[in-house]
Amino acid sequence: MDFFFCLPIMIGCPTKIKPDGDQSPRICPRCHNGAMFAAKSRTWFEFCFVPLIPMKSRHVWMCGICQLQVAMQPGWEPPVAHPGYQHPGQTVGGPAPNGYGYQPTYTQQQK
Repeated sequence: MDFFFCLPIMIGCPTKIKPDGDQSPRICPRCHNGAMFAAKSRTWFEFCFVPLIPMKSRHVWMCGICQLQVAMQPGWEPPVAHPGYQHPGQTVGGPAPNGYGYQPTYTQQQK
């Protein structure tokens, strides 16, 4: 009697991103939020979910909200977001002008 065993082998080349260098928040050119940071992007050869061989790496600026990745270039970096930075179009303490968004206070209905 012959037995056939099937053993699945998983291989792949995923990219892993790790924060690197100065972690002061910067303003994203796409979504205009102060969530951009310096990171190192590295592609690995994986065998059965174990990273074995680093294939390529590069330094990038990455937005933690819209996931934009921009390669670091000499002479360009996103502007630093100051502590009181507010996204253009937001209002403090209430809903956004279009009626959507987070409203931190609740109102009680009159009976």
